[in-house]
Amino acid sequence: MKHLSIDLETFSSVPILKSGMYKYVQSSDFEILLMAYSVDNSPVQIIDLAQGEKIPKWLQEAIESPEYIKHAYNASFEWYCLSRYLKGNELLPVNQWRDTMLHGLYCGFTAGLDATGKALGLPEDKRKLAVGKLLIRYFSIPCTPTKNNGGRTRNFPKHDPEKWNLFKEYCIGDVVTEMEIEHKLSNFPVPDDVQKQWETDLIINSRGVAVDMDLVHGALNIANSSREKLINEAIKITGLENPNSVAQLSKWLETEIDEKISDLRKDTVVQMLKRQNLTGAAERILQIRQELGKTSTKKYDAIETAVCTDKRVRGLLQFYGANRTGRWAGRLIQIQNVARTYIDVKQLPLAREIVKRGKGDKLNILYGSVMNTLSQLIRTSFVAAEAKTLVDADFSSIEARVIAWLAQENWVLEVFKTHGKIYEATASQMFGVPIDKIKKGNPEYALRQRGKVATLALGYQGGVGALIAMGALDMGIPEEDLQDIVTRWRQANKRIVELWYKVENAAVSAIQTGQQTGVNGLIFTREFDIENNLDFLTIQLPSGRKLYYAHPEIDKNQWGRPVILYQGVNQTTKQWTTLETYGGKLVENLVQAIARDCLAVAIENLEKAGYQIVFHVHDEVVIECPKDKADLDKVVEIMTSPIDWAQGLPINADGWIGDFFRKD
Repeated sequence: MKHLSIDLETFSSVPILKSGMYKYVQSSDFEILLMAYSVDNSPVQIIDLAQGEKIPKWLQEAIESPEYIKHAYNASFEWYCLSRYLKGNELLPVNQWRDTMLHGLYCGFTAGLDATGKALGLPEDKRKLAVGKLLIRYFSIPCTPTKNNGGRTRNFPKHDPEKWNLFKEYCIGDVVTEMEIEHKLSNFPVPDDVQKQWETDLIINSRGVAVDMDLVHGALNIANSSREKLINEAIKITGLENPNSVAQLSKWLETEIDEKISDLRKDTVVQMLKRQNLTGAAERILQIRQELGKTSTKKYDAIETAVCTDKRVRGLLQFYGANRTGRWAGRLIQIQNVARTYIDVKQLPLAREIVKRGKGDKLNILYGSVMNTLSQLIRTSFVAAEAKTLVDADFSSIEARVIAWLAQENWVLEVFKTHGKIYEATASQMFGVPIDKIKKGNPEYALRQRGKVATLALGYQGGVGALIAMGALDMGIPEEDLQDIVTRWRQANKRIVELWYKVENAAVSAIQTGQQTGVNGLIFTREFDIENNLDFLTIQLPSGRKLYYAHPEIDKNQWGRPVILYQGVNQTTKQWTTLETYGGKLVENLVQAIARDCLAVAIENLEKAGYQIVFHVHDEVVIECPKDKADLDKVVEIMTSPIDWAQGLPINADGWIGDFFRKD
């Protein structure tokens, strides 16, 4: 096999960050400007397509040949650009491509090329030039017409030859960096099954999902009208020029309720509305603030921005977007973070029709808050194409099942293998009450709520704070009862508690001694590549996939106990930095990673059986198929088929068939 490393620089008038790669490339003015390449690590060559050079015939053949493995950083971009350039609407074979960004993510590094190069310690001259972003802004996106530039809307090489030559160097540098990263990580390869999952993900993302643009446009029109009414009402009440201004509104509220206002964030407004000292005007203004703060229209805006000409949205998922676990992340519309739907399923067609007709007043009469209703309907924007339907199937309580399986908490496994009433069974174990008494109508049924919040909050070594974060206080559970719930849950789930400490001890041992340690089917190892200054704590999952923690070390916390440190991406700052972890957090990573692997197996099996997945959310798959092929029982059967590496894991799934996406 020969290896071809590629980087492209392109132009399109479509904003790629907001609209996504697929709409960007499908634009009528899309153009490949430069193509840099190297065959088998030979010196990088550059082709200046913007100035009339052509891709040689041998190279075009190599791009399509199975004898060449194509490498790129974020290879989905080069793959799709070259598919459109060489094949029109046909796609190049995905199994001939390798993504160096995926390789970095798999090994626990970041998504950015420059950031990954820095984290890997590449010399400055082997990382992206600092001027790169400026060059992309100059040549790759439209420019604002001005008197100085002659009113042009695009910069060509002739407008600044010196910058153009720098742009060519920048493109060449990307290939050099990509090859350096691939070389540095070569001793820690991406497993074949993960590579196959990436290929399947490309197909799913390029397939996209149909959207109901009549609903989207109706929602945007209603939202704009509703927003205008709310702002006018707020102006009338407060007399403010801009009642949406935090500074202006805070000052008005301080005068109205004679109290200092620290902020007007969503949670603060919710708490303020619960107070007794509010005047009628203040209460109404806070209600308006709450309405205006809803994100109901932002996702409709995102759909309108990202939809392609065939009324499908593509590129909704980022493979290995969560590099601590390997789970998928949402992109563009953030389908993994959509508001819940509380409207009765039978009422959804009517609500959707009202929105499509732009009848905001009717929506308000029937469903109350217009903005809240629009927010609930966002998921129904995703629809089946004409003559087709959607089949949705969702794993049931997958994390609770996986952690019980991993910890060998047998009573929990037995619940999932039989009646499945995990909240009732947990309450029964915690409070010593027969499970048949925990049913509606009995006073013991109140215990179910405690069993539920404990199951959802405490599996990863959380305590009272975790219960509060999960909403225990909002459920009406007294704060003084929370520690008792923690204690009872831990006593009822001793093997899960034991797992936290076994995992932490195994990780500490592997880091300190370098000796391989096995725990419940997991393998903890410290792996080195001294030549490339790489050092990882790895945890091999039952699937064979590994989780990577870069440059691990052991320190002591304030209580003198060992604490595990490693290098990774801070999820808040998005910076590469030193992070801390512990047994419960590692168990959370492991459980979510195993659940992710279960979903990956299901996706591969469904695609192999001919079911075309259009997107998936957490533990749920959404399939588009002809109506006469819509077989929910068959889909569930495939999803719940025993997994070779997960013997004894009781998987269950359920779902629905319908014309639009919803949540049962």
